[in-house]
Amino acid sequence: MTRTSRPTTEAILAVLPELAPHARDAVVLHPERAEPDCRNSSIGGPLLWPSDEPWPECSLPDENSPVGVPATAMVPVAQIFRRDAPGPWWPAGIDLLQILWCPNEHWDPPAQQADISPVLEVRWRRAADVISQLTTPPSPSRYDEDGYLPQACAITAEHVTDFPFREELPAELRPRLEQLVRETGDGGDVITRLAGWKLGGWPTWHLTQPTVFPCDACGTAMTLLFTVASDDETGVVVGRWGDLRIFTCPADHRHAFQVDLH
Repeated sequence: MTRTSRPTTEAILAVLPELAPHARDAVVLHPERAEPDCRNSSIGGPLLWPSDEPWPECSLPDENSPVGVPATAMVPVAQIFRRDAPGPWWPAGIDLLQILWCPNEHWDPPAQQADISPVLEVRWRRAADVISQLTTPPSPSRYDEDGYLPQACAITAEHVTDFPFREELPAELRPRLEQLVRETGDGGDVITRLAGWKLGGWPTWHLTQPTVFPCDACGTAMTLLFTVASDDETGVVVGRWGDLRIFTCPADHRHAFQVDLH
């Protein structure tokens, strides 16, 4: 496993202590090809799914099926157990996060989804509630790209402290942060651009200006829940070898999420 190449949090804050109030917990998920079972955290692996709960499917129009039929089964993207990645993103009483998507590009999806990308489904669970589990989930009947069929990978969780992109900081801090970035690493930004699959933390905005997503239900500013990364190990490719991010309402996880492609 290659751990995140960056200074320690203590070293970063020693140089720029004003960053401390802006720090967020995050977990970088390092994938490795494996054969996880449904009781493991994984990317692209089998999900702990109740046998009496319908498997999510998508009948929305997409690039190759303009009328949106027939419906196709969604595929597992990630399954994370709380024990492997504890943090402030977990709702009370919940210990399992599951993410699936339709493996087709959608050019005009519902407002909460990202254009020209798969349509996602997010499920929160209590693992103990799954008494009888589904053993053979359906496979998709159609899909656009192999890059939307994640390869099964076990994950190793690296707990880190994440810092925001400079445009999300007070103006007086930005020059000093830019100097710290220049002086650190091999020329890339290892301070505010934690690359890869990630739970929690801050989104990066190196391609566009920062965007605030207000919750449609209550108006609260959403926070980053999960980052899907393009990489060789999982075989996932989103956008132009970019990231797909899921934002959720910190006031209530039951409110609708928001997806963007970066």
